[in-house]
Amino acid sequence: MTIETNAIKRFWVKNSIPVLCALAVVAGLNVGFVSSAQAELRIDITRGELKPMPIAVTRFPGDGVAETEVGQNLTQVIAADLERSGLFSPISEKAFIQSASSLAVNPNFAEWRAINAQALVNGRVVTEPNGMLRVEFRLWDVLAETQMSGVAYRTQPNNWRRIAHKIADEIYKRITGESGYFDTRIVYVSETGPADNRNKRLAIMDQDGANHRFLSDGRFLVLNPRFSPTAQEVVYMSYFNDKPRVYVLDIDTGELELLGDFPGMTFAPRFAPDGNSVVMSQALDGNSEIYELDLRTREKQQLTRHAAVDTSPSYSPDGSRIAFNSDRSGSQQIYVMNADGGGVQRVSFGGGLYATPVWSPRGDLVAFTKSQGGRFYIGVMRPDGSGERLLAEGYLVEGPTWAPNGRVLMYHRQHPSKDGTKDRYRLYSIDLTGYNEREIVTPADGSDPAWSPLIP
Repeated sequence: MTIETNAIKRFWVKNSIPVLCALAVVAGLNVGFVSSAQAELRIDITRGELKPMPIAVTRFPGDGVAETEVGQNLTQVIAADLERSGLFSPISEKAFIQSASSLAVNPNFAEWRAINAQALVNGRVVTEPNGMLRVEFRLWDVLAETQMSGVAYRTQPNNWRRIAHKIADEIYKRITGESGYFDTRIVYVSETGPADNRNKRLAIMDQDGANHRFLSDGRFLVLNPRFSPTAQEVVYMSYFNDKPRVYVLDIDTGELELLGDFPGMTFAPRFAPDGNSVVMSQALDGNSEIYELDLRTREKQQLTRHAAVDTSPSYSPDGSRIAFNSDRSGSQQIYVMNADGGGVQRVSFGGGLYATPVWSPRGDLVAFTKSQGGRFYIGVMRPDGSGERLLAEGYLVEGPTWAPNGRVLMYHRQHPSKDGTKDRYRLYSIDLTGYNEREIVTPADGSDPAWSPLIP
């Protein structure tokens, strides 16, 4: 099985301990995986105040200096990914009893149980004759003394960080039963300058803040970036010569395409799940309506027709419905309609004002921003409006975006200064339990984050 991006090749590792896991070799490097034991370890990630699972992520040894350095870097990124999820507690290397060399032969499970490890990760790094890097890893259930997973990756040496994220994804999936989200990127608006003259640039980084780079030069204001379903393109709004326009940017090539020079104010663009259209708001003569633009024909279809302000549209994962916010009831609330604009229904009925609904990739929840009593909240509700829960609160918290597994949200938070001239804007993530809020460190202020799908 081949992962095409960056020439990564993934296949199951042949187990060196046949009694624990039976494997069927198909041909060459393509090795089929047949497990004789299902994973005993499981984390219920829906419970609040979950006690993290102790896990030992051992250093991946290599035959040379370069391989050893890569192995050390790999384990640091893997452990950091798992710890940041709030579900795992990596054990300090100082507590390890078994050496890496003897672990490569056979884990001594009693020694790992002695330091309270419930799961164990080990591996190795090899440079092949063609210069490609081969990274192998194994995940063990320490209590059941069984191998839960064994995977190898081949890639270019400078692509080791992606391999670390993929290994963390595999561990997360095997233990939680849910897809991981570590091999993803974040696009956001980087902000600098005084409050009355902010410089806003488009920036992108890995979900852990690494590999940060700018996608725009700061000459023109940018707002509302959103990923395409392929994670290769970003749609956003930019003020070109003080005129709002909607663009699509190819991240890899830097090619920029103008979607349209629409009259009035156009904002909040977002891709449809199939990537063939973009939904957005357009304000004409003081009235904001929702439109869909077909990217193939460039035909625009008006979806809402109301005297109220309709904005912030977001598709359901199957593309059949759209959530948006409107003040058509007299106050700003969340509504859901069919993708063709029919069947409009109000779904938010709690106190306060609701805005920026974003449909979960799983389809089970809609995230939103809520303001009430001078405070702002990030919350979630079911698409029918039931089960509302508030996850984060602050002076100003805005712009929720979902991780691709639908279990974690990212947003930006404003930290006010005393005089209002040096307010700070920072990115944060939080899981659906509301108990694992983490800052995502950026070089400067950050706002309007958008989480990519898993990278192809």
